[in-house]
Amino acid sequence: MSDALARQETVFVEALDTAMRGPRRNGLFAVWLIIRACGDLLPPNPVSDSGHQKRLSALANRLRSLSMPPPLHRAIAGTLQGLNEGTPHSARIALRQLVAPVRETLGPVCGDALDRAAEIAQQVRISTPK
Repeated sequence: MSDALARQETVFVEALDTAMRGPRRNGLFAVWLIIRACGDLLPPNPVSDSGHQKRLSALANRLRSLSMPPPLHRAIAGTLQGLNEGTPHSARIALRQLVAPVRETLGPVCGDALDRAAEIAQQVRISTPK
């Protein structure tokens, strides 16, 4: 995971520290987990296909037990489906698709941090062998 993407994660970790128990806190936790899963697909050290599928399955199981605001819950369900592909492109799309629901349910600070994370993921270039 790039250091710049990890910096965006800290916005969610800091928000988790101050959030009270409930759907909002669970939503922050869920988005943080999604950012980590997306970061694992990006260069320079993406996880293997089998590793990604195992992590995605564990992520889906973990998210199933969390109560979240309904718009965020629906968006995350769609994001998980998109992440099945396991490519850097799917990670970029997943982050981009979550920006609006995160901004609506978790606030502009978190929405802006996720928007920056999506931009960072878009800028990461995949090296192709010659």
